Amino acid sequence: MLGPRVWSSVRQGLSRALSSTVGGWASGEGRKVDISGIYPPVTTPFTATAEVDYGKLEENLHKLGTFPFRGFVVQGSNGEFPFLTSSERLEVVSRVRQALPRDKLLLAGSGCESTQATVEMTVSMAQVGADAAMVVTPCYYHGRMNSAALIHHYTKVADLSPIPVVLYSVPANTGLDLPVDAAVTLSQHPNIVGIKDSGGDVTRIGLIVHKTRRQDFQVLAGSAGFLLASYAVGAVGGVCALANVLGAQVCQLERLCLTGQWEDAQKLQHRLIEPNTAALLLR
Repeated sequence: MLGPRVWSSVRQGLSRALSSTVGGWASGEGRKVDISGIYPPVTTPFTATAEVDYGKLEENLHKLGTFPFRGFVVQGSNGEFPFLTSSERLEVVSRVRQALPRDKLLLAGSGCESTQATVEMTVSMAQVGADAAMVVTPCYYHGRMNSAALIHHYTKVADLSPIPVVLYSVPANTGLDLPVDAAVTLSQHPNIVGIKDSGGDVTRIGLIVHKTRRQDFQVLAGSAGFLLASYAVGAVGGVCALANVLGAQVCQLERLCLTGQWEDAQKLQHRLIEPNTAALLLR
């Protein structure tokens, strides 16, 4: 059972969400948020004494703001959220929201190991400006994280979240993939709008797209390394680390895919594979 702290946070978060509209979505109106597009997963700069360098963070956002991204992801793997305190996680979300134009979506990684902690973090991130919550699979007890456990976890979070929820599967870091059957079941929840899939299995991405085609559910590729292939099987965008350094090129690849210029898209995808691999090795 969720304690009084969570219910208090939920009430406050719902109050905020009911009074705001973001990207065509407002609490209580159903699923209307469109997460399609390219998102750089913003890094978290640190000082020499391991404090968050908010000045450098704002500098980075200013540079990234010159590209036609749909929005930004904070507290993803690139944001190194496991190394931040809860207050730092919220402050980063707040600072990023303040620095962004209102038309840019802010997807905030709110995942924690427990369901209760995830609900609290999700509600708190909504209060400081997150437009949607990107919730990574809990993984410490990954051997017990079967479909039933994950469906229960995400359903509870989505039930109590005042903002839309995006599922986040990153097996390289968590040691587990969100099972396809769980993703399909969760796609039917009115407050779960999509998934960021970082596994790199294009067959799996295509299968999720196919099995959720009757739902208002969107799939984002988790890397520029398989962005073209993901678009080809029905993904609608990507959260791409490479966009932090080659933003123009990643956005160009998106445009080529969306306009059906597949030969040019293939050439550009080939050029981006090596720098994308280098970016992953730097993490």
